[in-house]
Amino acid sequence: SKQANCYDNAMAENFFLILKTACICRRKIKSFRQARKFFDDFIYFYNLGRIQLKTGEAPFARRLSA
Repeated sequence: SKQANCYDNAMAENFFLILKTACICRRKIKSFRQARKFFDDFIYFYNLGRIQLKTGEAPFARRLSA
């Protein structure tokens, strides 16, 4: 796409905004190992477990049904 197109990074920026506001600001992470496990768990939940308001399904279930 064109240079300086604000829609290029919208999905990534949205993910990191949710990660920061929902998780990081609410917890005190004391070690790298704890942070790594926390991020792995959050990414698993974000991709497989969270229910989207628009569809009422998890993203992974939606992909399988398509």
